[in-house]
Amino acid sequence: MLEPPPTPPEPAPPMNAAADPPEPEPVGPAGPAAPDFSPAERARGRALRRAQLPWALGGRLAGLALPLVLGLTPAGAALVTASGRWFGGSRTAEVLAGAAALVLLGQALQLPFGAGARTVRARYGLVTQGWAGWAADAVRSLALTLVLVLPLVLGLFALTAWSPRYWWLPAAGAAALLTAALSFLHPLLIEPVFNRFAPMPPGGLRTALLALAERDGVAVRDVLVADASRRTTALNAYVSGLGATRRIVAYDTLLSAAEPREVELVVAHELGHVKHRDVPVGTALGALGAAGAVAVLGLLADWHPLLSAAGAVDASDPRALPLLAALAALIGALSGPAQCAVSRRIEARADRHALELTGDAEQFVAMQRRLAVVNVSDVDPPRVLELLFATHPSATSRIAAARAWQDGRRRTTDGDPSDAPTGGPGGDAGAGAGGSAADGTGGAVAPRTTPGESVV
Repeated sequence: MLEPPPTPPEPAPPMNAAADPPEPEPVGPAGPAAPDFSPAERARGRALRRAQLPWALGGRLAGLALPLVLGLTPAGAALVTASGRWFGGSRTAEVLAGAAALVLLGQALQLPFGAGARTVRARYGLVTQGWAGWAADAVRSLALTLVLVLPLVLGLFALTAWSPRYWWLPAAGAAALLTAALSFLHPLLIEPVFNRFAPMPPGGLRTALLALAERDGVAVRDVLVADASRRTTALNAYVSGLGATRRIVAYDTLLSAAEPREVELVVAHELGHVKHRDVPVGTALGALGAAGAVAVLGLLADWHPLLSAAGAVDASDPRALPLLAALAALIGALSGPAQCAVSRRIEARADRHALELTGDAEQFVAMQRRLAVVNVSDVDPPRVLELLFATHPSATSRIAAARAWQDGRRRTTDGDPSDAPTGGPGGDAGAGAGGSAADGTGGAVAPRTTPGESVV
C-alpha cells in the first residue's frame, strides 16, 4: 500500500567489449547447428546474475522486513505518534506524517541495495548515468511516491473513521478504480518524470513499423523513442497506456544497436500485446487484485491479536497505519510468483504473435540473441529464480520455441499437420522463464511494473 511507484528501469547487463553479437546460425534442420550462445557469453551472464543476486534479494528481503517489524510491533505505532507530534499531534497530522515517515524509511533502506546493484552493472558497462543522475532519480521517485501516497492514505483513514469495521467495502472499489486510472495516466504523468519521449523520426524504419501495425489490424497512436541511453546501454521496448494514451515505446539504444529487421520483430512482439489487449486485460486483473487485496486487508485489520501487536485500537486508529502497510507488503510478496507466471505466458503469447505476423524465425532468433548478449542476461537461469522472479521466458526457451514454431509450420506446409507442435511460444515450450537482469535474477531485460507493460 505504501510501496513507491515504478522508478526508471535500471540498466540491465553489457555486451563484451566488441560491438555486435555474432550472427546466429541459420534456423533449420540441416545438420547440427552451433550453440546459440558461446561459453563465454553464458559465463558472463551467470557472473552478472550471481554478482547482482545478493543486492537484489537483500533489497527485497529488507523491503519486506521493515514494514513487518514496524507493523507487527509497537515500534510502528510509536513512529506514527512521534511523527504526528511534530505537526501538532492531530489525527490528520499523525496519518500524513506517519505515512511520510514510512515512505522515507522504506526508500532510505533501499538506497544501499540499489547503489550496490548499480555498481555491479557499471562494472559490466551497462550504466551510462553518473551518481548525480542516479541520486536525482531517487529524489524524483521519492517525491512522486509522496504525491501519490499521502492523498490515498488520507482518503483511506477517512473511510476507516466512517466505519472501522466495514471501511474496506468502499475502499476495495476505490482501489480498483485507481488501478485503472493509473494505467491510463501512467504514460502522461509518470513516465515523463524519468524519460523524454519523441516520435520515431520519419524514414524507412518508421514506415515499415507503421505498415506492420496496419497489416496486423492494430491502430497504434504513435511509436515513440525513449532517451534511455542517458542511463543505460540495455535494449528494451514496451507498450503502455489505454485508449488515447496507448503507445509503443522503443529505447534509443535498441534503434542504434539492432538491425532494422530485428527492431521490426521487437515491435511485432509489442503489437501482440496490443492485439491480445494485454494492457486492458492486465489492468482489469490488476483492479480485481487490488480490490481483493483491500478486502483481505480489511478482514485481517479487524483481527484483535494483530491490532494488539501493532499497538492500535482499531483500523481507524492512525497507529494502525504500519500494520496495514505490513499486511499489504506481505500480500504483494506472496502474490509475486503468481503474477510472474501469468506474465511469462503473456510474453510467450506475444512471441508467437510476432512469429506469425512476420514469419521470420531466423530474425526472431537473431533478435533474442542480441537482447540477451547486449543485456548480459543469464540465458538459462536456475529454475527457482525463474519461478519466483522471472517476468519473461528465458532466452534459450524463447529461441527453442521459435524453432519449434518454424518446424511445425514446415511440417504443416509439407502436408503433415498432425506433427505440428501444440506448444511454441504460446504453450508449454515457451513456459520457461528468465528473471530480470535488473534485479539480479538473470533475465534478458529489466522488467517494468506498470500493469500490462511489456519488455521484449
